[in-house]
Amino acid sequence: MHKPPEYNASQTQPRRRSQNDDRGVQKYALDDSRGQTWMWLNVTSRAPQNSDKPSVLPLFYENDAVEGDVAVDFDKAGGPQGIRVAITAGVTTVGQEEVTFLDISDTLYDAKAANGAKPKGKMTYPFSLKLPSEVSVTAAGPPTLHPLPPSFSERPSNAYIDYKIVVTAKRGMFRVNQTLSTSFVYIPVSRAEPPSRLRQLAYTDSSPLIGPDVDPEGWKVLPPIQVAGLAFNTRPAEVACTFAIAKPLSYAISSPIPLHLTLTSPDKQILDLLSNPSHLKIQLIRERSIGQTALRAGRERTDNTFREPCSTAYLWPTPGDGEDNRVFQGELFVGNRLKPSFSFPGFALKYSVCLLRFDVPGFVPSSSKELLLSENVVIRTTNAPGVVPKSYAPPGYEHREEGNYSNAVGYLENGNQRFYHRGGFQ
Repeated sequence: MHKPPEYNASQTQPRRRSQNDDRGVQKYALDDSRGQTWMWLNVTSRAPQNSDKPSVLPLFYENDAVEGDVAVDFDKAGGPQGIRVAITAGVTTVGQEEVTFLDISDTLYDAKAANGAKPKGKMTYPFSLKLPSEVSVTAAGPPTLHPLPPSFSERPSNAYIDYKIVVTAKRGMFRVNQTLSTSFVYIPVSRAEPPSRLRQLAYTDSSPLIGPDVDPEGWKVLPPIQVAGLAFNTRPAEVACTFAIAKPLSYAISSPIPLHLTLTSPDKQILDLLSNPSHLKIQLIRERSIGQTALRAGRERTDNTFREPCSTAYLWPTPGDGEDNRVFQGELFVGNRLKPSFSFPGFALKYSVCLLRFDVPGFVPSSSKELLLSENVVIRTTNAPGVVPKSYAPPGYEHREEGNYSNAVGYLENGNQRFYHRGGFQ
């Protein structure tokens, strides 16, 4: 927990903004039992003005300051002893109490510091609380530093990360304090690593991507596997499969993940049977880990680990087929509704690219194993500076996103789209 800043009260205009002026103001108010408003909270953030859309929550990025002002009508307030604004954040697992990992505050008004002078009328107190880039968390061992995780709230999820602005009017002994609060969206800054020089040239020149044979630095080639089975219920069949994923293995949201797949067999009929792109299934899989499993490096399946597909790849044949092989290029699209990868005590979000069992009419695999190959990848909020990935999918191709990762009230989706459509952090 961070030490609160020193007391600072003012009836002047809000402080000069330390951030750019491309901001909206989100407004909240607290009424008394008679319906009269006596306290107001105005938050200046990257979200649009919420005067006509009260469901729009404040939006902040890494290294932002949470700024705004609190106004109090002391003629209606009933003599509060103090006004305090706080930024809090915590991880909540279904069935468990929230575990708070962030709590910073500022005392805006303190009756004791006023030396007996009682405010009258409507007073306005500006505030500015800088969001730290990392926090100290005590889990199973000594305290460790972790980057602030992004906001996370989805209907089907069993874990949530919630950031809040809380204004508290302290009432003194034997009286109940009153609060005015709102959740806000926090998006950390993370950049994908730059691709290989040859891939960057292809993006810049709009020229074809170079495969693993010519650009070995640009691809992670997984160990080849043999896919065996029975064709047409009578004929043994086997094909060698070589799967490659573009390196480095970090990709920005709203960007494609380039793929390369080669099938090899001396049996041309079997090769043709298994080489229909619509029967080859590659997916981006998301994994949510909660509890003590969140920070583990392995990907074991437990009751606290949940996996779901996010995107299905589109594959198309490329020039270069030989008598005994078929070569495919493909893409997985990282949709803008996805959240970036993160690992935090109590909750982690991870991704992997997975080649799944062939689903081909007339072919029965020898193994019932669903997962053939898997490679861990990292999803970032934005691309490396100067890198603009290009989609190479043929005309008419539509990105196939799986699932619905929208927040229950939509604020994360709105925040993500506002961020990504503006090109992210520059």
